[in-house]
Amino acid sequence: MIDGILIFWFVLTGLSLIYITYDLIAVTPEAPVMKAGWWLVTLYAGPIGLFFYLLSCKEPMPGTHEQFIAPLWKQSLGSMVHCLAGDVTGIIVAALVITFFEIGMGWEFLIEYLAGFFFGLLIFQSFFMRKMMGGNYFKALKISFYPEFTSMNMIMAAMIPTMAIWNGIEPSAQSPLSLHFWGKMSLATILAGLAAFRMNRWLVKSGLKHGMMTIRKGETSHSGAHTAAPTPSSSQMWGHLLISLICLGLGVLIAWLGWNITH
Repeated sequence: MIDGILIFWFVLTGLSLIYITYDLIAVTPEAPVMKAGWWLVTLYAGPIGLFFYLLSCKEPMPGTHEQFIAPLWKQSLGSMVHCLAGDVTGIIVAALVITFFEIGMGWEFLIEYLAGFFFGLLIFQSFFMRKMMGGNYFKALKISFYPEFTSMNMIMAAMIPTMAIWNGIEPSAQSPLSLHFWGKMSLATILAGLAAFRMNRWLVKSGLKHGMMTIRKGETSHSGAHTAAPTPSSSQMWGHLLISLICLGLGVLIAWLGWNITH
């Protein structure tokens, strides 16, 4: 029965990708990096990704995109999608490579964490966003480190227990040749997005991350729904960093308990 549900889910994912590919190319004037982000999140999260795209990013009528994406929750969702796309891509690539080796669960999750973090930081955050930061890649790298680190902690806080428990219940989920592997990654991505949203909302509200943008044909600059934000205090930044680390620790604990219970 589970296999049938997964097949149906992947059919919906394929249809979602067909629609969002057309819309991103032909309709919605979103920035290229966000288009890539939405496409990847829909690839991983299926119709759930498409649902939130329609709710927050798709231009409802010509010329309305700037106004449509303006609310803080939509900007926060865009920030979360941007982070999720880069981090989950790194995690999945690492998980695919790891299948060729015999390593313990702890090392597996550590490698996946590092792969997701550095792929998100070095490519999706710093490389793609360097133009917004004066074209200086190393400056973009420095500015992106804190928001990427806190977001990544929240993402892995949800993904680690999801992957560990599914692996424990269904051992075939550790093989990319199994439907369960991809079902596991899809569910983990959805839960990671839920876990990371609040952190990204604070990052956007504090001016530490950007949300969605609008770039129309023939334009070289972008427009977003940014408002002047007070610089967060060091205590706020340390506090949110601590929250992300606590959540990550809880995720690891739940993963360890779930793995032992299912074995």
